[in-house]
Amino acid sequence: MLAAIGLLSSVTMASAEPVKVKVFIGTMFEIGQNTGDRAGEYQHWYEKYWKDAKSIEVPGALKPVHCNQDGVCGSVLGMGKVNSSSSMQAILLNPQFDFSQAYYVLSGVAGTPPSRGTITDVSWATWLVDYDLGHRWAPEEGEPGAPVFIPRKGYEAYRLFHLNPTLVGWAVDLSKDVALQDSDSARVYRMRYPDAAAQAAPSVKTGTHMTGDTFFHGPGLSKEAQHIAKLYGADDYLITEMEAAALALVINRQHGTDRILSLRGAVNFDQGNPNETTQQHLDPAPGQTAGGFAETVSNITLVGAPVVDRIVKDWSVWQAGVPDRKAR
Repeated sequence: MLAAIGLLSSVTMASAEPVKVKVFIGTMFEIGQNTGDRAGEYQHWYEKYWKDAKSIEVPGALKPVHCNQDGVCGSVLGMGKVNSSSSMQAILLNPQFDFSQAYYVLSGVAGTPPSRGTITDVSWATWLVDYDLGHRWAPEEGEPGAPVFIPRKGYEAYRLFHLNPTLVGWAVDLSKDVALQDSDSARVYRMRYPDAAAQAAPSVKTGTHMTGDTFFHGPGLSKEAQHIAKLYGADDYLITEMEAAALALVINRQHGTDRILSLRGAVNFDQGNPNETTQQHLDPAPGQTAGGFAETVSNITLVGAPVVDRIVKDWSVWQAGVPDRKAR
């Protein structure tokens, strides 16, 4: 009897019309519930697009998928390369969805070097670079002051993704005038850093997003991340995060990378200020954190939603591919 019920369930799932996904929004974590409490990466997206949506369970994915009637879907994929990419793979291959023409917004919080960004900034990636695929050695084992990293041969197709410049251009055009939220605590915290970029008001930026399972911190490793970006011919390293390059690899194997956007909000600097050690920055005293987390996760959705809404609104134009920006 149970076997018959299972078979009937499988047949029903297989015969149901799959959801035609127009935009998939993937975040990495949520703090508590999807709505009504302190917001993590998913909550503002959920409240905008899926408050009335049913949860769609996907075997192999960390969390359910939510979809609205307009074909905007999303899920919490998990933190780190393996966690997030295994969820993305399970969702992409699930017959409940049709991703053949989907766009992707890979969304979350991140860190930024104080020489290039500030707390509550939001950034669209131009390049995704894998921080880990290479060889490293201790600084004392090499030439003084020289880089301690070289790429691993044979991984060229896995470590670097140049995102579609036309799509990124659309994203910038549609979000550049968004009024970003800020906080008093973030304003005060910025002043600990002498860099002009760190002290500036938040803005929408573009640059390289560096994906590493290592939550790297300190001026030395920040310099190394910039070295890797330049070594690969990418734009300046702007964001440190833990998922996007792995997610792009999974999506690329099924559908290519032309419709991928990576969107990150900066909630911390990738190093301490000149008056603290890296260890002090990683383990701050009470009341010494950056602040601005709530404003940043709100900013991410504020910046990303105009792009999602434009794709859905003009789907007859976008479904065949990213349109020329002259059509704006």
